[in-house]
Amino acid sequence: MSNTPVETPSTETPSKSTEPQASYVKLAMRNMVRKKGTSLKHFFLTTTGLLALLVGLAYLTH
Repeated sequence: MSNTPVETPSTETPSKSTEPQASYVKLAMRNMVRKKGTSLKHFFLTTTGLLALLVGLAYLTH
């Protein structure tokens, strides 16, 4: 287990010397919360595309 404190989002620009750099996963999650509509649109487009690909491959290889 890690003993690092939980960071809270702030509107100020963090100083590199006082605050550790946020992980890519944490930044991605924060961006998804801010841009809900875009994230949901991309999720559904990806899901639809994958389903279409799988159905198309199943049809072609049948």
